[in-house]
Amino acid sequence: MPGQDKNMAIQGKATVLAVGTTVPPNIIYQSDYPDYYINATKSEHRTELNQKLTRICTGTMIEKRHFYLTDEMLKDHPNLATYKNPTLDNRNKLLAPGVTNLSKQAAEEALKDWGQPRSNITHLIFHTATGSVDLPGPDYQLINLLGLEPTVNRYMLFHNGCYAGATLFRLAKDLAENNPGARVLAICSEISLGFFRGPAEGAIDTLVGQALFGDGAGAIIVGSDPDLSVERPLYNILSANQCIVPGTEDAVGGRVEEAGVFMYLKPSVPIHIANNIRKSLSKAFTPLGITDWNSLFWIVHPGGKKILDELENELKLDKEKLLATRRVLAEYGNIGSGSVIFVMDEMRKRSKGKATTGEGAEFGVLLGFGPGLTIETTVLRAIAIPN
Repeated sequence: MPGQDKNMAIQGKATVLAVGTTVPPNIIYQSDYPDYYINATKSEHRTELNQKLTRICTGTMIEKRHFYLTDEMLKDHPNLATYKNPTLDNRNKLLAPGVTNLSKQAAEEALKDWGQPRSNITHLIFHTATGSVDLPGPDYQLINLLGLEPTVNRYMLFHNGCYAGATLFRLAKDLAENNPGARVLAICSEISLGFFRGPAEGAIDTLVGQALFGDGAGAIIVGSDPDLSVERPLYNILSANQCIVPGTEDAVGGRVEEAGVFMYLKPSVPIHIANNIRKSLSKAFTPLGITDWNSLFWIVHPGGKKILDELENELKLDKEKLLATRRVLAEYGNIGSGSVIFVMDEMRKRSKGKATTGEGAEFGVLLGFGPGLTIETTVLRAIAIPN
């Protein structure tokens, strides 16, 4: 691979050709969130709750988040703000159109970025961990909403969790490289309404979830052998692998009940990731002869400040290496599976005026983390930016 012309996409290799993101218009600043949550859940009498949530929110280093949930929804469905009242039906009725509409907006942004006829899209991959499980699902609805060809091959992924943004790159790579001429539209859409709920004694996971997650959707278009007369390659996808960390299946995840999705998140998650990341990186980059992690550009799922801190310390990364990820965390919070697409978009913006779309570096890594614990490791190669 070294010596390859950085101005060109590698022949036969899957290439990211476009990126699109979107968020709902409703913004809540993190400094205001404790008061918002206390009022929304009618917990004004619990002064210790406000203090605890304020400490959690302050520690996240998040500045603001975007939400699909509105005051009107809470007024019409007050049970959403309780801890365990049966609300699954109401949540699904609200989530189904929300997840689909956000997906459409992100896809339209990606299609605009690509600039080619949407009739050229051959495959569609869709993931959500927070949308309702309808049949047919959002993937089917998007065929009509986006005006795609009815012959598009669809792949619907439900409830994989935060790592699934990286999973989309892995699946899109396989489809693009094994179907000549394929153009794959891959979308993640997440809305935290699925697990918004009131507090309960001892349910610290509930408060952490309220303080961390935001809503949004991201989309990419992937294909091999781009037509350089009309397409602008951004990143080659050189390899993509998934592994699970043994003995950590109870570290992070969720379960669907009549009251919605209940999340669990153990404090040990950042340590588990840090203790296992070198193995994943070595497997991915040994074929390229790369052992200097600071020579790479980094697109990391912004799971939380502690995860990023542990990664930075374990790998002895320079502070600027995770700036794109930290910026997305500050601006949007953890947007679940779509987060890495937001970080890729941020990386592209930061690369303007640099030698490549990797802020000047040629090779980079895209990391996804989530329930399992599952680690997705994607090796990217940045494309040179024309002068």
